Amino acid sequence: MRVILLGPPGSGKGTQAQYIMERFEIPQISTGDMLRKSVADNTPLGNQVKIIMESGALVPDDIIIKLVQDRIKQPDCTKGFLLDGFPRTVKQAEALTLAGVQMDRVIELAVPDDVIVERLSGRRIHPASGRVYHVKFQPPTREDHDDVTGDPLILREDDKEETVRRRLLVYHTQTQPLVGYYTSLAIKNVQGLPKVTKINGTEGPLVVCDLIFSFLS
Repeated sequence: MRVILLGPPGSGKGTQAQYIMERFEIPQISTGDMLRKSVADNTPLGNQVKIIMESGALVPDDIIIKLVQDRIKQPDCTKGFLLDGFPRTVKQAEALTLAGVQMDRVIELAVPDDVIVERLSGRRIHPASGRVYHVKFQPPTREDHDDVTGDPLILREDDKEETVRRRLLVYHTQTQPLVGYYTSLAIKNVQGLPKVTKINGTEGPLVVCDLIFSFLS
């Protein structure tokens, strides 16, 4: 089962990815993790990546696709894999297809922007421990203070409303079009692959999980 899980920041992708990995015994392939490992291992490709990253430039798609191709040949990918953070654009998806990497399922977690903003901008973090609160859904006993230590909680820069809305704009313009790309790809494929679905991400995590498992079964 080769799966791509799409969704805006705050849609619950991380939670659902863990459920999918455990249920179908497939690894989550993170291109970021692979880039860092190739650099740490001092492989020829890693040395090339290191030079690019140290210059501040983006790692070219062809290098990332080569990493993906090499990674999915590993024994733990025999049953499939879950792509994390790649592809992010239609151009990257096209390159992945041309490289012969066939995907089986594409899932989009659909959550309205206003719900995402409420979820993320309401989060408060205790920096020292990583404990997470929410002003509406899981408030601390004392407003803006950690329940355990009494330390002040913070609103991360990434969770500020203006930042969240910028991230959502990037998602809608760059990543969401992947749904249309893979839908058109399925129409052209004799086997109708990859199968594409949209799932309501505003439901509870276990409800969303059941819907995903039903689609993947």
